[in-house]
Amino acid sequence: MEQPQPCSRGAQVLLNLQPTSSVSIQYHPLFGPHDDLILLELDEKLLPDVLHQRVTLRGQPDEDAVLCTKSKTYSVKFVGTSNSVFLVPPADYSTLPENSQDCNGEVYERQIGPSVIKIAPGNMELVEVAPRLDKLKSIVSENPYSSHEALGTKDLELTERSMSRLYTWDDLTNMVQASDDELRTGLQALSAVEIDGYWRIVDEKYMDMILRMLLHNSVLNDWSLDTLIEDKVVNVLESDGFPRKLAYHCLRVYGSRVEEAIDRVVWRMDARRVCVHFARQILSEGKRKMESFMEEWMRVIPEEMQAGFDMLEGEVLTEKLGVETWVRLFSISSLPYTPAVRFSILFKERPKWEWKDLEPYIRDLNIPGLSSEALLLKYTRRTQPTVDAEPVFTAR
Repeated sequence: MEQPQPCSRGAQVLLNLQPTSSVSIQYHPLFGPHDDLILLELDEKLLPDVLHQRVTLRGQPDEDAVLCTKSKTYSVKFVGTSNSVFLVPPADYSTLPENSQDCNGEVYERQIGPSVIKIAPGNMELVEVAPRLDKLKSIVSENPYSSHEALGTKDLELTERSMSRLYTWDDLTNMVQASDDELRTGLQALSAVEIDGYWRIVDEKYMDMILRMLLHNSVLNDWSLDTLIEDKVVNVLESDGFPRKLAYHCLRVYGSRVEEAIDRVVWRMDARRVCVHFARQILSEGKRKMESFMEEWMRVIPEEMQAGFDMLEGEVLTEKLGVETWVRLFSISSLPYTPAVRFSILFKERPKWEWKDLEPYIRDLNIPGLSSEALLLKYTRRTQPTVDAEPVFTAR
């Protein structure tokens, strides 16, 4: 066994200690509660991120802090222990009395063992959790970007007041408990766009205007909705009075890139996203009889697109009133991400749900450590009168 040097004290002595060996310890001259020193238990896969300072703690004073890596979010919880856990600092941690002379002095001989600076009552534990994105939806929705703002016709006083409710990327990372990757995914799900350094949601009526103009131009210019040339689309929309930034945004929200080369970028309009948009517009005024809704829906969607009612899973609900079937708007985008609150709202909407109706409204819930089956067991009761019958879910 390698013997520690006579001048070695502190954690180095313990690091070299063999399993069957022992060593005397003593209280450090600075021994005390040291509330600024906290043990953190880490999974090995997180260690490089922590050691290279690639993690951040996020949360407001009234929130429990979370630790975020680039892609994941972890709750931070204190776990107490009944065992005594000694914290021993390195030898150069101001461990020596002021009158120490050298490694042969008497004081050194009396303090040859490692010194305990604190007895830790427990440690902080990290548990992966879902990002807390409900707050993101709330704050980004406070001040939608409207046509008045784009055209510069918004009242000056209103403009100054609304500027206090705009948020940069740094603002969002300070306010929302989510990793950077999760935050970007959340902004994308909200169809948010960065305008003049602030992340905004575009007013639905304004987005409707841009989309309708794009579709109108596709007819006038004989563009195929499967092969839209980016520069042509953006230039024409800009000439129609829409900001260039929002012309690009319209393509991203309702289409997807199918080709990207040096000289051109090609987009294809997504039939489901476009058709869902028009269904929302029709039903925003209230519920409709199924026949009336389908007739108007088929009339307003582009001729190139084929719409089917199954496109509206997670967007609308149907109900029988007498012999008539009615359809109304109930979009998953309006529901919170917190499972307990989500299920509470769902069961207020309907006390009983068949699986085919319920599944579209919970498929986006991604809770680390909990499968869809586990969520159903936790928040619902399942009944199935016969083996062949459709299972029915009620609130637990």
